[in-house]
Amino acid sequence: MRLSDPRLRSIRWPLRFTWLGLIVERLVCSFWPLTTLVMIALAAVMLGLHEELPVEMVWVGAVVLVLAGTTAVGFGLWRYRWPRLSDALMRLDTTVRGHPIAALLDAQAIGSNDPASQALWKAHQYRMQTRAATAVAPMPDLSVARADPFALRYMAVLALAVGLLFGSIWRVGSLSEMTPGAAAATGPTWEGWIEPPRYTGLPVLYLNDQVDEVLTLPEHSQLTLRFYGDVGDLTLDETISGRIGDLPSAAAAEQRFKITTDGTLSINGTGGRSWTVVLIEDQAPTIAIVGSPALESDDTTSLAYTASDDYGVVAGGVEISLDMAALDRRHGLAATPDARDPIVLDLPLPLSGDRRAFDEQMIDAFTKHPWANMPVIYQMTAQDAAEQKSETEALKAPLVTRRFFDPMAAAVAEQRRDLLWARANAPRVAQILRTLSTYPAEVFRDHGDYLRLRTILRRLERHSRDKTLGPEQQEELAEALWTLAIQLEEGDVGDALARMERAQEQLSQAMRDGATEEEIARLMQQLRDATQDYLRQLQRQQAQEQGDQGDQQGSPDENAMQLSQQDLQAMMDRIQELMEQGRMAEAEQALREFQEMMENMRVTEGQQGKDGNPGEQSMEDLAETLREQQGLSDQAFRDLQEQFNPGARRGESQGNEGRNGGLGQGQSHEGGQGNQGGQGDRPGAGDPSGSQQLGEGGQGQRAPENGSEQSGSNSQPGGGQQDGQQGLSGSLADRQQALRDQLRAQRKGLPLGGGEGSDATRDALDDAGRAMDGAEEALRQGDLAEAIDRQSDAMEALREGMRALGEAMAEQQQPGQQQGQGRASSSAQGDRTDPLGRRNGEQGSGGMSDGQFSDGQAYRRAWDLLEEIRRRSGERSRSDTERSYLERLLDRF
Repeated sequence: MRLSDPRLRSIRWPLRFTWLGLIVERLVCSFWPLTTLVMIALAAVMLGLHEELPVEMVWVGAVVLVLAGTTAVGFGLWRYRWPRLSDALMRLDTTVRGHPIAALLDAQAIGSNDPASQALWKAHQYRMQTRAATAVAPMPDLSVARADPFALRYMAVLALAVGLLFGSIWRVGSLSEMTPGAAAATGPTWEGWIEPPRYTGLPVLYLNDQVDEVLTLPEHSQLTLRFYGDVGDLTLDETISGRIGDLPSAAAAEQRFKITTDGTLSINGTGGRSWTVVLIEDQAPTIAIVGSPALESDDTTSLAYTASDDYGVVAGGVEISLDMAALDRRHGLAATPDARDPIVLDLPLPLSGDRRAFDEQMIDAFTKHPWANMPVIYQMTAQDAAEQKSETEALKAPLVTRRFFDPMAAAVAEQRRDLLWARANAPRVAQILRTLSTYPAEVFRDHGDYLRLRTILRRLERHSRDKTLGPEQQEELAEALWTLAIQLEEGDVGDALARMERAQEQLSQAMRDGATEEEIARLMQQLRDATQDYLRQLQRQQAQEQGDQGDQQGSPDENAMQLSQQDLQAMMDRIQELMEQGRMAEAEQALREFQEMMENMRVTEGQQGKDGNPGEQSMEDLAETLREQQGLSDQAFRDLQEQFNPGARRGESQGNEGRNGGLGQGQSHEGGQGNQGGQGDRPGAGDPSGSQQLGEGGQGQRAPENGSEQSGSNSQPGGGQQDGQQGLSGSLADRQQALRDQLRAQRKGLPLGGGEGSDATRDALDDAGRAMDGAEEALRQGDLAEAIDRQSDAMEALREGMRALGEAMAEQQQPGQQQGQGRASSSAQGDRTDPLGRRNGEQGSGGMSDGQFSDGQAYRRAWDLLEEIRRRSGERSRSDTERSYLERLLDRF
């Protein structure tokens, strides 16, 4: 059969392509070992492997390669079969359905004399010819995976690609130099390279191309020379390596050394040359401290420096050591200090750009370091790539960091410093801490801070007594004192007004203490931020109240708040200007005027109608229960103070009495009956039983009059005081039981439905009841500390219950329902309340005034504010100080 057969006319080109594909397919399957060997050999030559190996190994490899190639050629010829036309027809026929090509080549076996049978055969042939015309040449199968299970062909392709990218095809010509007699035929030759140090960034020089007689090279450059030809035809003569002693032969085939000095370089022999070498000396880096240490806004310490080097600085460090000569060795610092290593830090370097000359800042936090704000010595070093180092002149300056302006916080921080200075100071620190906690009413704003200090004091005294104060215990106590100092300095303020007043106090104290400009600027910014928060709170409350009032009250009076805000900003600008000019006395006077102005700005509420719905009445009853629980907790805390420190209430008077949590005269606190006849300055002074009224409208009850308070006040040796304490605890337990019964009655009378807010309210009040039961049990057992903790849980659950009740009221509120009326004004008259509607001096949800939060919408607004605090506390972009403050707000509320 031939390709010219007329039956194959329609498939000639597909048949030709199929035949060519079979040729390629069989060539690949037969000669792939040969192509693999060729690619590996080319890759090795282009990469210059033959130049790195000894000549003997190169020849051995060449022989092995020739034998392997011969074997591969023989294998390919033995396996290869030239494809026939029938093979191509069969391959092409399999690509079409029904094998039409085979049908075209068939002949009619029977019925050739029958006209009808012939007509049918012709129709069949025509149909097969039409179908065969659609045949397309198939792709050849070049896969040899079965014959090459280890994919050696792909490894060869990869090696060839690496040789093409990183090698040179011209190196194939160097193979001729390895043949016997090649060097004799061409004569002696040489070549050389000069490689500057990598850190210089300079290129490699090919010595054969250098036409100048003077070579200017960086110090520590590497010279490599190679001599080709008979030994002794070429020799080296140089004075630039500085090598002495056992030197290699001047006629050695390869010379390699570093250039360390100026001199001459000569190659003697046929084609030799000579140069004069001049070295560029690698200069040592320079570094200098710029200015003095500064305190940043985030309480970190910054110190600027400048550094330079001819090729770039690669590393730097700073060492901070204590300046004992400049240290005032008094008080706790008079003791011999514990051994402490200097502070060693790595200097920050530019991440990008040129490091040959730059300005940077060392920034680190030293707030908790024992040397904080002490005189120290700063010493900086810089290093280049050649490992040359240089140092700055010693800078004597304080280790500036955060300072405490609250007197109590500053005292606690100082004792922490003394404890870290030397463990021998532990008895002295314990004595001073005990002195600080003698009259807690005068120095502590929160009884929780007092209890924390007492806990630290007991641990410190126990370690001092048992002589078990080791480094770990020292660090733990120092961390506890630091946390307490931060708490005393920053406080646990929960509203904008309290934050603003706290910022005013700290700024005033800082001016009196002679704080630095950076510290005063930071405190001034805190005051501005707190004032802005307070004004925004006022504006939001006004807008909400005016929106609730609708058109009945007319358009809102916006000018009053805008004018007040402008006045406040102008006064703060004036205060900052006076401080910048150094006129601290005038600045302090202006700050006092600012405080007076803020005292005259309060949010007052309009009087709401007395007729309220059941939900509002329940909210007021829960608020009253919360206030009574707060008063009961305060009295338990005062009794605990008396237990640890008899006579601690001698500083209490009518002048410092408080309603919720203050340490004033006992009977004037929440839940008390007042000071009867001026008797006594302790709880229960006018009541032999020490009991107080609970609730309003006759809901409270009086505890049995057992005279236990008076017996406890005698403090007789031999247990008299303990007996009195047990009696007092018993009266407090009766009052706690009455308060629990009162809450149970309120729980039954709540107008709750079936929503989520109602369920949350019931759960929260149940938790409060269980906490009250636990407080009662602890009181009856005389465990005042446990009772205070359980009372705190009860107050927290009550606050949660009130919040949930507000949500339940919002769910049940019908459209069009009348809201409470209220307005905000800047006035010093009438009831003064903070932006959350609490009377001045009250804390928590228990201080809510009537009418301000009498509707569910207002409580939903409070919940939205709480969610905003949660959102901000989760933002990583905010500073650690701000997030820590927000987390404390969440923990409290």
